[in-house]
Amino acid sequence: MTDLSYLAAVRESYDTVAAEYARQVKFPAELDPLSRAVLAAFAEDVRTAGRGPVADVGCGPGRVTAHLAGLGVSAFGIDLSPAMVELARQAYPGLSFTVGSMTALAIDDDALGGILAYYSVHHTPPELLPVVFGEFRRTLAPGGCLMLAGHAGTGEHLRPTQAYGGRPVSYESYLTPPDRTAELLEAAGLVITAQLLQPPGEGTKRMVATFLARKPESPNAPGTPSR
Repeated sequence: MTDLSYLAAVRESYDTVAAEYARQVKFPAELDPLSRAVLAAFAEDVRTAGRGPVADVGCGPGRVTAHLAGLGVSAFGIDLSPAMVELARQAYPGLSFTVGSMTALAIDDDALGGILAYYSVHHTPPELLPVVFGEFRRTLAPGGCLMLAGHAGTGEHLRPTQAYGGRPVSYESYLTPPDRTAELLEAAGLVITAQLLQPPGEGTKRMVATFLARKPESPNAPGTPSR
């Protein structure tokens, strides 16, 4: 059996910090130029391919979901935290937001033109990343695109007790090495098309790793896991 007990801590923690998180976290228009450009490139790729909607997995208060919609993408949000989903629904009533887990997406096989996982997989224990990446591959349409971005490191395991204005949290974070993330994406049957590493600098204390990957269009294409 897969141990998903960590999800309760993530859900409770983000329910606790939701309002303060929404006050502190930047809007997409306030991000650095490179981050905005990669989001725009992802949106253009998905939009021109026309393979289906984009799921913003771990959408938080929905700002990046709305940003994608503003770029002409049919986007909806999924988050583990009901409080985050409620904030997103209030802020963007014209978009769809649902409560759900990236470990078991309530989405049909081959249904999505794209998946955005924007700073949302770092609470997943490294041994469970194959479960998450397998769900990404399952739900993407052939040729569908994944954008995965977040803090990376050398395998650090962080256990904060407070976050976002000193609110108590019980989640844990894992700073997976970029090479290991790449290996796991490829093992899940996704073909990496671009990889960007941003060292710590102004505006961020940690390395940021961004991956663009695609689900093969053919079952026999390179990157397809053998059965």
